[in-house]
Amino acid sequence: MKAVVVHGAMDLRIEDIPRRRPGAGEVAIAISYGGICGSDLHYWQHGRNGSFEVREPLVLGHEVVGRVAELGEGVTGFAPGDPVAIHPASPSPEPGAAPCGLHLADGGTYLGSASTHPHTQGGMCAELLVGARQLRKLPPGLPLRTAALAEPLAVALHGVDRLGERVRGARCFVSGAGPIGLLAAAVLRIRGAAYVAIADLQPRALAVAQLLGVDETLDASRGAKPESMGFDLGIEAAGAVASLQTVLDAVRRAGSVLQLGILPRDPAPVGLSEIGLRELAVYGSQRFETELDEALELLVAHPELEHAISHVFDLDQAIEAFEVAADSATSSKVLIRFGQ
Repeated sequence: MKAVVVHGAMDLRIEDIPRRRPGAGEVAIAISYGGICGSDLHYWQHGRNGSFEVREPLVLGHEVVGRVAELGEGVTGFAPGDPVAIHPASPSPEPGAAPCGLHLADGGTYLGSASTHPHTQGGMCAELLVGARQLRKLPPGLPLRTAALAEPLAVALHGVDRLGERVRGARCFVSGAGPIGLLAAAVLRIRGAAYVAIADLQPRALAVAQLLGVDETLDASRGAKPESMGFDLGIEAAGAVASLQTVLDAVRRAGSVLQLGILPRDPAPVGLSEIGLRELAVYGSQRFETELDEALELLVAHPELEHAISHVFDLDQAIEAFEVAADSATSSKVLIRFGQ
């Protein structure tokens, strides 16, 4: 069967990999769509994502949805043809379970990751075997194409909810209008923020933000900056040190900052004195745990979230899809279509 496989920096291939039958407790999923994440781009462009280096061929992708193809022994509650989203983490939390930090526990795996050796193969393939606990049935009426946003939306939900009740009625600023920043801005409105502003270097991304209901867009390419210390909450979603500085400068005394983007590990200068001087609360956020379930429901309740999808490519166009996804001037969330 066909799969999107990275072999090293700038070495992405569409190639055949073996198909396996599901074992006990497993389900075979015929993949319909896979979203290209920033980590997938890092593996393709640099042969690594942070400290995780590609040391063997790696099937990319963890933002995948599809239909049940075959059930392994002992699996109940699903039937062939059921449309499902896939929780990319293993062990996977039970649907509806209260968050308990399982996503931060040692020893877990994540689809399409070189953090383990052998690597944990991903979902950008014609058919994927996963544990039944990783599956989430789609709500009635939710198209698989739209459901491909569930994983990044869950990331945004987990991050915004780190801020808790501070969000309701707050003036909020988001730096970075990539897919995660766009979805975080939308979640802020859903959670009851009074005002949401977002800044980015790309006018196209800011136009998408308007479709998602933000109140103010700031074109950083023209030097636009948020009002100094005028926001209750700030979210860094670009994964850039300069962006973090912008957020720190934008938040008022006793405000809160969420680091949602993945910053580089290398040392870099940033003015941290204001954290103490203005008593800022700073939160980190990593992936998500049980939020995938709510993300699916929100995609039904808020169809405007689909505006975050900018392109859909067929599998034989996967390399072009990655090239487009890497160009933030022309794309937001890029999907690869494997089937219907």
